[in-house]
Amino acid sequence: MTRAKLVTVAVLGLGEAGGAIARDLVDAGAVVRAYDPAVSAPARMLAAVDEADAVTGADLVLSVNSAQASSGALLAGVAAVGTGLWADLNTASPGTKARLAEVAAEHGVPFADIAIMAPVPGRGLRTPMSASGAAAVDVARILTAFGASVEVLDGPAGLAAQRKLLRSVFFKGLAAAVVEALEAGRAAGCEEWLHANIVEELTRADASTVDRLVNGTHRHAVRRAHEMAAATEMLTDLGVEPAIAAASHTLLTRLSGTPTGP
Repeated sequence: MTRAKLVTVAVLGLGEAGGAIARDLVDAGAVVRAYDPAVSAPARMLAAVDEADAVTGADLVLSVNSAQASSGALLAGVAAVGTGLWADLNTASPGTKARLAEVAAEHGVPFADIAIMAPVPGRGLRTPMSASGAAAVDVARILTAFGASVEVLDGPAGLAAQRKLLRSVFFKGLAAAVVEALEAGRAAGCEEWLHANIVEELTRADASTVDRLVNGTHRHAVRRAHEMAAATEMLTDLGVEPAIAAASHTLLTRLSGTPTGP
């Protein structure tokens, strides 16, 4: 009987996301060659001395370090990839992903832009992902064989990153607004009341909520711009930096068409 070939995956970056994904790959039967300049490779992984060493002989390279390190990691390892595929899982801009794809193509290495679409802790390799780019289908095939959930998008590298970051504008913006509001509530002595109010509003949200928020914002932009100017002043008086409140005021002022100065 012929043995099935073991799949070798190089994981560059063993932080919270990369470490969890690498462990799940090992558990699922992959051979993992791991490298992180700041973190030692755990047991059951093959420790590499650098990026080039990690990717040598790999069927798939997963770059899971940081947007700032993604270009350096690719440049350091791409020449040693051979016949493998390179997938960049870092949260970088669509333009950065497109440039990484160009560098990979110059070296004859198929590239995929992978966007991690939810927090990795507790999910690991099963965290929902989106993939785009020339190698998206092949990368998704390898990862799904180990239990991953990868949606392939029909488009170039950068498309998956675009979808993730568009979503981030909402989710991270919402989180920032909640943090700022609760900080102000604490300073005003009513954090518990405000927390309960926020929970009630989020719990009550349904399919009509987005349309209501968008339509109401445009319809009442003038009044709400004045309201957020007052909120910005209040937070300043409370000693809380009004980053989100001031940004909301700026947006509402633009939507209202009110001149902002000379």
